[in-house]
Amino acid sequence: MGVTRTPRGRWVEEGLRALAGGGPEAVRVEALAQVLGVTKGGFYGYFRNREALLAEMLDTWEREVTEGVIARVEEEGGDARTRLGRLFRIAATSVDGPVTGTGVDLAIREWARRDEAVAERLRRVDNRRMGYLRSLFGSFCADPAEVEMRSFVSFTLRVGYHMVDVDHGGLAKEDVMVKTREWLLS
Repeated sequence: MGVTRTPRGRWVEEGLRALAGGGPEAVRVEALAQVLGVTKGGFYGYFRNREALLAEMLDTWEREVTEGVIARVEEEGGDARTRLGRLFRIAATSVDGPVTGTGVDLAIREWARRDEAVAERLRRVDNRRMGYLRSLFGSFCADPAEVEMRSFVSFTLRVGYHMVDVDHGGLAKEDVMVKTREWLLS
């Protein structure tokens, strides 16, 4: 009977969970092995060192939050408003995902403040996300300034939604979000 190895993707997923919970310093091989219930020897079958894991975590995050999300939006088709509505729903439901969740996004943003290579990757990801939003809003907004404003508001809502805790004059936060999405799509 052969030894069952922990899949490579589980190491990456647990690494991203650790990153979301405590930043890059929390991504430690021994701690990940303990969470996975395995010895750390299996780690070295996939990764040369911790830095290789961190790089693959960033690769996975980048791929999933850009091309992965775009593919999910595009696969069902529809006009630009329909696709934007789908994008908004995906963004709203992925807040706790191990790869696309808000915690990972915020941890990478914090990490980028201290690491220029991570900052460059974050700029690339943010520019890809904004470019996709611009392409969708540009399908029904003729004014380039309006396209930029709608794209920027949509993007910053995704990034900052969970960092703001204010009263909404008797409205529930989710009701405000629904109305904001309706306004953005009008």
